Amino acid sequence: MYKNDGFVRRYSEGFKLKILAELSTGNYSKKKLGEIYGINRTTINEWIKKYDQKDLMNTRILVETQDETTRLKALQKEIKQLKDLLIKKDLDRLAQDAYLEVAAEKMGYKDVQELKKNLSTERL
Repeated sequence: MYKNDGFVRRYSEGFKLKILAELSTGNYSKKKLGEIYGINRTTINEWIKKYDQKDLMNTRILVETQDETTRLKALQKEIKQLKDLLIKKDLDRLAQDAYLEVAAEKMGYKDVQELKKNLSTERL
């Protein structure tokens, strides 16, 4: 592998294109070419970007079965329903708190806590 030995290496355009051509044949990986020529894989990636050969970049291909896709959609739908339910519960709680504040004010209490305390002692 390439080791930083204190030398700045400059590669010719022809050499860079040769490496990319070898990579495009599929016979060698970036790692293997790096080992053969003493080039860092990130350098090869920079050349790929420079010469706009993005097809040589590593790509991820997601392979899913129909069951997995269906399950994923069902889970996403369930997540959306749960988020909506959580929002509804939060809004209900805010409305309940607002009602208690208005009730405490109309009944002459300082705050909601005093109202709750008074109501709980009346029940006993």
